[in-house]
Amino acid sequence: GFRTGFTVGIPIKSTMDNPTTTQYANLMHNFILKARSTVREIDPQNDLTFLRIHSKKNEIMVAPDKDYFLIVIQNPTE
Repeated sequence: GFRTGFTVGIPIKSTMDNPTTTQYANLMHNFILKARSTVREIDPQNDLTFLRIHSKKNEIMVAPDKDYFLIVIQNPTE
């Protein structure tokens, strides 16, 4: 997994290679912004606090904060 900066979208720390880290950081950043927007559109007083995506290959957990996103990617079979 890795942690990525919210304002600039630059990964702070990662255990994955740089191209994979950058790809996940960019895609998840855009995805979280859309998910947060959807939550607020349904209820303007609400906010996205945690997102979990479970797929066949991995599990992605995101905890967005004001200044950064904490993104954890793990293999659910391990």
